[in-house]
Parts: sequence; structure tokens; C-alpha cells
Amino acid sequence: MKYKHCTMRASGAHASSSWLFSRRTTDRAVQKYGERGSTCEKQAGAEEVSGVGGSADKQADRHARQKFAVFDIDGTLIRWQLYHAVVHKLGKAGQLAPGDFEAINTARMEWKNRRTNEGFHGYEELLVEKFKAALPQIDPAVYDQVVQEVFDEYKDQIFTYTRDLVAELKGRGYLLFAISGSPQEVIELLAKHHGFDDWVGGKFERLDGHFTGKATTPIFDKKAALDLLVAKHNATYDESYAVGDSASDAAMLASVTHPIAFSPDQNLFRIAKEHNWPIIVERKNVVYKLGQKNDV
Repeated sequence: MKYKHCTMRASGAHASSSWLFSRRTTDRAVQKYGERGSTCEKQAGAEEVSGVGGSADKQADRHARQKFAVFDIDGTLIRWQLYHAVVHKLGKAGQLAPGDFEAINTARMEWKNRRTNEGFHGYEELLVEKFKAALPQIDPAVYDQVVQEVFDEYKDQIFTYTRDLVAELKGRGYLLFAISGSPQEVIELLAKHHGFDDWVGGKFERLDGHFTGKATTPIFDKKAALDLLVAKHNATYDESYAVGDSASDAAMLASVTHPIAFSPDQNLFRIAKEHNWPIIVERKNVVYKLGQKNDV
């Protein structure tokens, strides 16, 4: 099947997010990247002034290091939110506190009915809150089974644009990285399934066969997580790609030569326009490349 590519004017923004993507995260990203350029851009400019192109040794080192493509997962590769899918299945399995699963479903329907512009964030924050409260009581065996079920259900429910981009860049020898706030266990399964080289997801600490309730997530600083992957694999930001759909991905996009805002939420859309980043939207069997500069 062939997919159409066209330029169009934007009439709205698709709301998509991953675990712990809160209003504070959005505000920080908008403030950091929506005013006078990213920190990465300023550092790059300073290096150009002081280094005058860099030494021959540095240039040779850049050529020796491998290029990469880093992808957000929820709403960028996968058509839904894996973290949400895990929590919903846990709720159906009776692993949440009484009444909490019903409250999550009510908030989800309020978002789906588009009663407010902030419906998605309200639903997501409630889902995260209820899951975090239940985590120490969740049976790890049930959790692991749910993770497998979510992977089996969603592993190939992916966007055609990012699926094809993954295949193209892998064929060109790029390292493939995935960074997501969804659980590490499901991100690992998904990343291996699609041929990624490395990945970072949210981690929930276990001790003596139980969840402690402690968790870590890359969602608040995906650039820091990316820096670790780049160093680990001796990769280079030069001519590399980053693809994401929300403002929490902005720092990753700002750090590479080829940023792509894919079906961005309103805040990433605004940042991408200010920085003249490519904006791609996939809807049904049509892929749109939105106009840049003053076209939108």
C-alpha cells in the first residue's frame, strides 16, 4: 500500500504522552526550548567559535563513531500508551485498590469525550497516582504476566511512518535506541522485537520477590538517558536522528542533526515550529509533512 505525503495547515494537536509526563514536565520543556534556543544549540555555537571546526583528531574521531536514531515509544512507534495498557490490565486483574480502576476508567472516558483540553493529562496523572499507590501490593508474577500480554497485543500495533523509518535507518547501519517512560520489561521485549540495539524504560525496584514501591524513569530528562546510551556505544550526535511526540522529547530532538516531531502534542508542535524542525503527522493511511517556517 502506498501512503500519501502532503503539506497541510494544522488545525489542532494530537495529545500523546508517556508515564509521568506531567504539566510540570511540559512547562519546563516549553520554557527551555520555546524562547531563545536550546542549551544544545548554544553549546554547539560556543564550540564552533572556540574550536574553529575542531582539530583533525576530533574530526577523525567523529567519523569513526557510529550514528544513531533514538525513538520515543508511546505515541511515536506504538499507537497507544504501553504504560497505560499495563495499568489497565492490572486493574482488570484486581491488582489496584478498590474503586481505583473505576476512577481511572471514568477519567479516561472524560478525556475520550474531549470535555476539556486537559482531559488526557488529568486521566494520565490519575492513572499514575493510583498505580504508584498500589505498586507495593502488586503481585510480581501477575505483573510479569500482564507485561507479556501487553507486548503480545501491542507489539505490531505501530505507525507505518516510524516503522519504515526504523527499517530504513537500521539498513543504513544506524544504531537504534528506544527511550520511554513505560515499564522497562515491556520496552525490552518491544525493542528486541523491532531490532533495537539498546533501550531505557521505567524501572520498579524489587526486593525479596516484592515491589518496594521505588521507581525510576527517564521521562523527566530523556537527554540524560540518551547521553548515557551515546557514551556506552561510542556513538555520535552528528547526522543522527531523534523522533518523539511530546515536549518531554524536545531535549532529545534538539541534540541531533535530524529531529522529527511525529504527531506532536501542542507543546512540542510549538517548539518544533520555533526551531523549524520537520513535523510529521500520520492519520489513517496518510502521512502528512506539515509546512515549516510560516506555512502553518
